[in-house]
Amino acid sequence: MTKAKLGTFEELLQLSEETTRPIVTALRETVFQVDRNACEVVRLGDRAATYGVGPRKMLDGYAYILPHKKWVNLGFYQGADLADPAGLLEGTGAKMRHVKIRSVDDANQPAVLALIRQALDKRRETLGG
Repeated sequence: MTKAKLGTFEELLQLSEETTRPIVTALRETVFQVDRNACEVVRLGDRAATYGVGPRKMLDGYAYILPHKKWVNLGFYQGADLADPAGLLEGTGAKMRHVKIRSVDDANQPAVLALIRQALDKRRETLGG
């Protein structure tokens, strides 16, 4: 990935629909509430922000924020391995899953925080940290 495709969170917000910007911001705050040391990498080419224990998307990343027109996906790179008692996770990929977040209140649900914590713990476990 070239540096030209990397950007800032503000640039990602500008690419997002005005109605979803508060959700994108709330999700970012939720991730940092769970992991105040999260490494945030905004990839404008992906129109997403990745959160991880380091800058590498698939190796270090545990979650991502991907704005759509009417909702925001909170995705998990190893989502297929997460326990999801609330049934929030969607997707059929081999590894990745996501939660469609449609409001600021949804971004702060205890079940969402639990998924982020679990994804972070699993990533640290995978990397031996």
